[in-house]
Amino acid sequence: MKMLAYFATISLFVAPTLAAETRPSVVIFLADDAGWGDYSRNGNTSVSTPNIDSLAQDGVTLDRFFVCPVCSPTRAEFLTGRYHRRTGVYGVSTGQERMNLDEKTIADAFHSAGYATGAFGKWHNGSQWPYHPMARGFDEYFGYTSGHWGEYFDPHLEHNGKPVRAKGYIVDACTDQAIDFIDRNHAKPFLCYVPFTTPHSPWAVPEEDWARFRDKPISQSASLPEQEVIEQTRCAMAMLENQDRNVGRVLTKLNELKIADDTVVLYFSDNGPNTWRWNGGMKGRKGTTDEGGVRSTCFIRWVKQLPADHTVRQIAGAIDLLPTLLSLAGVARVGDKPLDGLDLSPLLMSPPIQTPTIDWPERMIFTTWSGQVSVRTQTHRLDSQGKLFDMIADPRQSKEVKQDLAGLGDELRSAVDRFKMDVMTESNSQQVIKQKNRGASVDPRLIPVGYPEFPRTWLPARDGEPSGTVRRSSGAPNSSYFVNWTSTDDRLTWNVDIHTSGRYHVELAYTCPEQDAGSTIELSLGEQRLAGKVLPGWDPPLYTNQDTIPRPPAESPLKEFHNLDLGDIQLNAGSGELTLRATAISGKSVMDLRSMTLTLVD
Repeated sequence: MKMLAYFATISLFVAPTLAAETRPSVVIFLADDAGWGDYSRNGNTSVSTPNIDSLAQDGVTLDRFFVCPVCSPTRAEFLTGRYHRRTGVYGVSTGQERMNLDEKTIADAFHSAGYATGAFGKWHNGSQWPYHPMARGFDEYFGYTSGHWGEYFDPHLEHNGKPVRAKGYIVDACTDQAIDFIDRNHAKPFLCYVPFTTPHSPWAVPEEDWARFRDKPISQSASLPEQEVIEQTRCAMAMLENQDRNVGRVLTKLNELKIADDTVVLYFSDNGPNTWRWNGGMKGRKGTTDEGGVRSTCFIRWVKQLPADHTVRQIAGAIDLLPTLLSLAGVARVGDKPLDGLDLSPLLMSPPIQTPTIDWPERMIFTTWSGQVSVRTQTHRLDSQGKLFDMIADPRQSKEVKQDLAGLGDELRSAVDRFKMDVMTESNSQQVIKQKNRGASVDPRLIPVGYPEFPRTWLPARDGEPSGTVRRSSGAPNSSYFVNWTSTDDRLTWNVDIHTSGRYHVELAYTCPEQDAGSTIELSLGEQRLAGKVLPGWDPPLYTNQDTIPRPPAESPLKEFHNLDLGDIQLNAGSGELTLRATAISGKSVMDLRSMTLTLVD
């Protein structure tokens, strides 16, 4: 029996080092929650994605390309070329989405090679410096760092660490910034990363896009049709068409600047579809380790070097993108941790007729989420229950292989055991154990505060720990806020590590009914105290202009939060619990709190 390669720790192909002036620029589009079946190129008859499809027509399709079941793990694997559990990422919120600080990213490498680097959209691998994208190799950042955002129209975002209020639809606004970045930097090589926020919910899309889908018949059904919500399918398709138009805007800019042929353009998604909708009949959706939950579209175009309309049949994954893009650009990798991904350059550059002659290893690609592990070979998948499926004869993953005469199932089960021991490391396991022991949902790693090079630290509700009567406004923490603060025994706590001793200015994003205004609050860390009053009253209605169709119950509706200037507090370097409490309550509740910001003044 031929043994399969367990992990690949070196690239198979190293491109010759290119002079800086001949290196290609790179544009990377990453969809959020788009399934393989959401594109007209892949057979969806309800949607039209001509700009995204053109990348396949003019470039290479990775036909069996696998990502993670959810968002932040895929991003970590793309950014590092390593399985996400190695990087410290094991969740999607409350700090669990952060990449360990000793990881080096693809942006670190391109930045070190002299590229201008920018990211525009959803980051989802850490908010506070040095987890912030501008500490991970990006010169410029515009978007939001959490995993899910509740405002898609006129959203509150950030630009290079400072809060901004964008105008219009969030995908259009982020694309505007990406195009501006390309315009300003096209005279030299650049890396432009555009992680879109759609079709992730909430279900919000510009009216011009929704008008085409509001009453449109959907002829292709999900593999579990009884679980499909047609309105959500329509909205997801409208979001994809809006996204496609924005991809087209970037491609047009590359053409206008006459750099399209010299630019590598990559498009993929971070997981399977976020609802039950048509996905080529594959089993599973977002959140599952089955084929439909982890197979993604992946198109890569480089007109100057890669063949057009070429399909790579060998399995590949998000872990392969870092070594592949560095190889194509002739850029040296930064960091020395072993890679799990392979350099796919030989497969991309080979004309279709020569593909079978490439000496390419048999390999396994592992998928893990929420304690489940599945492994894919070129021909088979072992699911998280240890069942073996022949993906060539049974692409719908519907019939377990019972008579495994070659012993492949046993080999893969053994490989999963090794993977768990090797990749699902003790450090990550200990983090989870500590959480359970504390009865907490927040990652136990401390939140860094107070770096002079990035003096503003944003502490959202999702990264804090409520106690007493306080709770979050929704089950999905990322875009939630604290509510039901009704007792002087209640506490809001952030576990922080103060990097620099100094004076910090404190601001709170809050709302409070007029009749409840005036409560006295106190912020403390160790022996340091800062007190203030919740004034003025500020009680705006919930937004009514955000949702095209109702958002899922677990996602919080938002409102306009007001800024409360609490004043300055002296904090000493070291770690501890940064705690907000009320010492006197004027009405029924203290306030609703979305975030606290600490800015190092001196």
